[in-house]
Amino acid sequence: MIRHVLKFIRSLVIAAVAAIALWTIVLMALEDQFIYFPSVYPDGLYGAVQPSMGITDCWFTTADSVKLHGWYMESPDPIATLVLSHGNAGNISHRLDLMRRLHRTGFNVFMYDYRGYGRSEGSPSEKGIYLDGRAAFDHSTTLPAVEPSKIILFGTSLGGAVSVDVAEDRSPAALILESTFSSGKELAQELYPFLPVKIFMKSEFNSIEKIRSITIPLLLIHGTDDSIVPLRLARRLFDAAHEPKEFYEIAGADHNDTYIVGRTPYFNTIADFARRSLDRR
Repeated sequence: MIRHVLKFIRSLVIAAVAAIALWTIVLMALEDQFIYFPSVYPDGLYGAVQPSMGITDCWFTTADSVKLHGWYMESPDPIATLVLSHGNAGNISHRLDLMRRLHRTGFNVFMYDYRGYGRSEGSPSEKGIYLDGRAAFDHSTTLPAVEPSKIILFGTSLGGAVSVDVAEDRSPAALILESTFSSGKELAQELYPFLPVKIFMKSEFNSIEKIRSITIPLLLIHGTDDSIVPLRLARRLFDAAHEPKEFYEIAGADHNDTYIVGRTPYFNTIADFARRSLDRR
């Protein structure tokens, strides 16, 4: 009887190890497909854009010669210019509502698509989207009504890692991070706790190391009910950052609805942070 039980347990262990090995190989082979979920034009909400919105199409080129697309909304008396780097799914058309609300709050807003997203050329990769973020920042300095000394990077989810990378390499006035994480490997381990992803994952998105060298004002926004990026990973990133820094926790918000749940206080918090940050310069 004991021998049969031991044999059964051994079979279960072998099956579990085989399953873990198989899924690890799948994740390694298809890593980019597990990270990037782009919607390519015309997929999206492009039909919602009307001439009366005052949205300008922007085309610019990265350091490795990839042509990217973005949208710009100019404010008559801007608090600052926000350069918005979005998350890993969809494209800029899915963030049109957020863009318009930030514009109504008093900002110039420049939002762009990474390579392989929307109308941008190429295929996404960690190195590539960092180049995209830097090119977007550089292009924003050439847009009408933009004062280069009043550019604030705003990154959501995966875009947080992009914005941190750009902040380390360029000179923005401040940094806003929303629904983002400490590192890609730590997030992957949260999503796949039974797989050794931290060992084999090639992509790093190591924001927690980069943020240690950034000294500009930081606002970190996160929902208490984020079902994709645990609040503790945002706190780890925040704890590693230098002062001045602020943590804005939105009770009841999930990963993609922070501004909807936060409502007016959400936009007021961003505007107040921007004004305070510019006053420090």
